[in-house]
Amino acid sequence: MASLQTWTKCFAGWIFFCCCCCLPLLLTSPLPPKGVGVAVTAHHACRLRKINFLQPYIRNRTYTLAKMARVSDEDTDNRLIGQQLYVNIKENNRCYMMKRVAEIIVKDVLLSEAKDQYPYTEEVAQFLASMTSELSRCKFSGSREHIEKNLEEMKSKMKQLGANGKNKAIGELDLLFDYIENACTDTPKKGGNKKKN
Repeated sequence: MASLQTWTKCFAGWIFFCCCCCLPLLLTSPLPPKGVGVAVTAHHACRLRKINFLQPYIRNRTYTLAKMARVSDEDTDNRLIGQQLYVNIKENNRCYMMKRVAEIIVKDVLLSEAKDQYPYTEEVAQFLASMTSELSRCKFSGSREHIEKNLEEMKSKMKQLGANGKNKAIGELDLLFDYIENACTDTPKKGGNKKKN
């Protein structure tokens, strides 16, 4: 019986402590602003690990493939992958934009007849596909209108160029690699996104 009384007093003491000390601390602690958790999640969904781009093997394969395709590129006036893709696109949507460009290049170019035309095509396609897969939760914010318009212009230009359009896209894979790295990692490549011949 005495142990029950001791236990009851101890329990009552803990209830008093929690109500008088802990509860006011919990009620007065600041809460994060609305939407902060969502913004952080969305930001991280549009981020790739820098280590993906530090692999010399895949970088060399991509750059070599682009260089081989540029040799037979007959059109030096047009560019498929460049700053024109970012016209009216907010900086926080650039990674999403590059993800979409990579999806188009993989599906419409690298996995087409081009895979038999150049070496390393399948390896580069697999690398880009893994990047887009890693960015699967990366979504646009705001209006989608300009993103779709710029993508349509790129696809239209590629179609207008005919067979050379796909070749040009392969010849600009090094640019795509750099643009994805700059838009989707926290530490962009220095001097990236410059025009290459």
